Amino acid sequence: MSAFRTHGRGHLDGPVVVIGTGLLGASIGLGLRGRGVPVFLSDPSPTNQAVAVDIGAGLPLAELGDGTPELVVVAAPPDVTADVAAKALADYPESVVVDIASVKAAILDDLRNRGADLTRYVGTHPMAGREKSGPVAARGELFTSMPWVICPAEETSPDALQAAQALATDLGAVVSQFTPEEHDEAVALVSHLPQVMSSLLASRLQGTPLHALSLAGNGLRDVTRIAASDPTLWVQILGGNAQKVVEILYHVREDLNRLIGTLEAPAAPGARLDLAQLISEGNAGQARIPGKHGGPPQAYSWLTVLVDDKPGQIALLLTEIGEIGVNVEDLRLDHSSGQNVGMVELSVLPDKHDHLIEALNDRGWRVLQ
Repeated sequence: MSAFRTHGRGHLDGPVVVIGTGLLGASIGLGLRGRGVPVFLSDPSPTNQAVAVDIGAGLPLAELGDGTPELVVVAAPPDVTADVAAKALADYPESVVVDIASVKAAILDDLRNRGADLTRYVGTHPMAGREKSGPVAARGELFTSMPWVICPAEETSPDALQAAQALATDLGAVVSQFTPEEHDEAVALVSHLPQVMSSLLASRLQGTPLHALSLAGNGLRDVTRIAASDPTLWVQILGGNAQKVVEILYHVREDLNRLIGTLEAPAAPGARLDLAQLISEGNAGQARIPGKHGGPPQAYSWLTVLVDDKPGQIALLLTEIGEIGVNVEDLRLDHSSGQNVGMVELSVLPDKHDHLIEALNDRGWRVLQ
């Protein structure tokens, strides 16, 4: 593959062709251009392509001329990814082709059945995104410190694998390597199931009286945040990984049936123990989610600070916490119902909790424990 030049260096030189200029494709273009890599863009939507060019994600593909790209990135919707990847492998016979679709095994099987040259193909999946879509939402730093899964086929050459890894590392991502089947099983649980459960819960809110919704707090907002996702995209994702998602939903159905049976007779012998076990099982699962920087889970202490609902108050609070010398591990915002104040929930290391409360009280902040 004479066009491939990253061997031994671990970084892309370009040119790179990005096919598909939505949020992820345009963000890849912006990130690579920020490193000085020449990028050329193609999209079936002239408007999307023009916007991506205007924001600096790359140049129109026509300007590549007869040049041979080092790498082709297929950033197409999942239901057409195999079609676009097969065409790219045929159109650029000396280039490595990667895709960034959120399902992997079905695309690989499709390409293998077509007889595509899998030595030059790598399936990948950057685990990054925003609630907004399209090139106008693109950010060059979108992938910084985010997971990027590389799923090589058995036929994938070492050079092609290195090109895929170089793309991810050049964009600041954290690279993991899975088989396509391992990937699809993992994302079914950690990505696709949360979307389904969030959407199912949010659908229960339709027709709910507004006075009832006025009682909603951060718990409901947290659980339903991703229910605002693009339906068209998720139809494709769930359809492409249906088998893995269904296998998990069977177990969820068993848990729901168990819970329903218990709540139908909440005073029956053993019912309260069963409810306690159900919540405890959730505690145990939640505690296994990796903590800060992907490290082992760590318990933090929370406190809430009331701030006036006016500009500059949160910035002032964080500045003073910095002056106190305490690092904020996490932060959530809420508003007090019926009062013109905001509530800033802060998590800190347990050994800093009491010291921070005392220091904030001394500085005049209203702290709730």
